[in-house]
Formats: sequence, structure tokens, C-alpha cells
Amino acid sequence: MTDRKLITKLMLSCVLTTAMATAYGQQTPPPENPALKIYRAVPTKINDLIHTKLDVRFDYKKRYLYGKEWVTLKPHFYPTDSLRLDAKGMDLKNISVVKNGKNVPLKFTYQDSLSVAIKLDKVYRNNESYTIYIDYTAKPNELKAKGSAAINDAKGLYFINPDGTEKDKPTQIWTQGETESSSAWFPTIDKPSQKTTEEITMTVPAKYVTLSNGKLTAQKTNADGTRTDTWKQELPHSPYLFMMAVGDFKIYKDKWKDKEVSYYLEPKYAPYAKEIFGFTPEAIDFYSKTLGVDFPWVKYSQIVVRDYVSGAMENTSATLHGEYVQATPVS
Repeated sequence: MTDRKLITKLMLSCVLTTAMATAYGQQTPPPENPALKIYRAVPTKINDLIHTKLDVRFDYKKRYLYGKEWVTLKPHFYPTDSLRLDAKGMDLKNISVVKNGKNVPLKFTYQDSLSVAIKLDKVYRNNESYTIYIDYTAKPNELKAKGSAAINDAKGLYFINPDGTEKDKPTQIWTQGETESSSAWFPTIDKPSQKTTEEITMTVPAKYVTLSNGKLTAQKTNADGTRTDTWKQELPHSPYLFMMAVGDFKIYKDKWKDKEVSYYLEPKYAPYAKEIFGFTPEAIDFYSKTLGVDFPWVKYSQIVVRDYVSGAMENTSATLHGEYVQATPVS
């Protein structure tokens, strides 16, 4: 190619590029979204969550959760003698600091049934942790909460057909924490920037199955026809990702490498578990290789529930789906 031809081609290329840029620049720009101008500051951190331990049981008739909580925290940076926890629509019976194995009552003010301001027993510094004990009752069906565009309700804890009066609908309990609804069933600092390890003990009718974050570490059959299950999440995660589910589910166990992958379905759909969820190990493998980081959680479970308030929720190690996922193969 001669120098003249090369120069001609370069000039034509420049002309075309300039013309395209000019044409694009003459287009009417889209209107700016007013929401982009709203300043959304990251919530100020005064205390940091460290560990959250819950012991819960359910009143199906009243639609209540009876809870005991031990939450361990430390000051984020500056010394502090106070703590504020989100706690929506609850009866707070006792709030204490745990000292040498004993609960020492603390003064607290419950503000607008949304958050509780707690006066600690002393000034703590950020190299000191402390554990707060809370005895409470959550009343999600009495909570007036608004949802969002993606999630049409925000009461956190849902009792589905608890009296068994709705024909062809199972009795279930499940939770939905995004974005700040976990504090409707346990007191916490309900912000995504907080991270905490977790232990949840659930006492349920023995005929039911439970699911939560992390690993099922203990099951105890009780004399009154109930069973107590303990789930432990050993890696920290945000409070909105805490989850529980209780009901008549059949579990199909799969695996990826040495990790459990499981699918929780209503019994009549259990034979189709592989058709519904069978690609899951392949998907985990694909993303682990693509990202160069193996799936970090101890297990991965998927559960399908009734009357879900959104499409699905990717809770840590336990994704919850709406019932539309639950189907038999088309012949």
C-alpha cells in the first residue's frame, strides 16, 4: 500500500468518526433522574455487631415469635456508653448486659416502636466487646410496614396458613430481610454495612423441617412434640441476610465438590428437584472458576415457599424462592 493510499484511508476514518460523534452529540440527552441528586450518607457507625445468637419459638395462633437474644458488639471507634438497636413492633421485656454469666438489667427507651436506645453499664472502648441479652416478642402481623418497588411488604416474618384453614396451602413460616426488615423479628443494627456471625436455635413442631444460614449443628427432640434445631453461620454477614424457614419440605441433597447443595420443596414437587434446581452445582462451578474464588459458604440451599413477597432472595447460603419456581416438567 502506498503512503498516499494509507493517508487517504486514515483521513476517511477520521471523517467518519467525527461525523458519528457529531451525530451522537446532537441527540437529545435523556432527562436526569432526580433520585441521583439525593445524597445518601452511609449510616454512622457507633457500635459494630460481632456475633448474634438467637433462641426463638413460634406462636402459630397469635402469629408471634418469642425470642431470646445475645448480641455481642464493640464500639466502632470512639468510646461510648450507649447503644441503639433497630427493633420494629416488639414487646421488649428485658434488656441486660451479661456480666460473669449473669444478666445485669439496663435502662432503655423504646422509641416509636422502631428502635431502642440503651444506656450501657459503663463507657466501652473499641478494644472491648460486650454482650447484651434481650427477652422479646416479635409481632409481625401487627406491624404497619411499607414495602418497596421490588418487595411488596416489609414485616420481616411471615406466617403462611398458620391455622391450616386454607385448603391446598401448606403451613409455613419464612423470613424476608431486605433491606431493613430483619429487625422486625430480632433487635439488631439493621444496616447492610454491619457484619456479624450468627447462631439461631429454632423450636418447632417435630413434623416440620427447618432451614437457616450456615450449618445445622444440632437437633434435639423434646417431650412436648417439638424439636429444637440449631444453625450456625461462622462467617460474618449482614443482618438483612439472616433467614429462617419452617414447614413440610422434602430435602433433595446434591453436592459441589465437598459442599452440600440442597433443594427444599413441597413433597409433591420433590421428585422434580433435579429438573428444577439440578444446574446449581454447574453454576457454582462456573462462577468459582470465572471469578477465581471458590464458593465461600459452608453449604448452598434453595427453598420454595408460598405467598412470597418478591421473586427470590439470595440469603447467605440459603436462597428463598417464590412458588412460581415449583413446577413439574412439561411433557
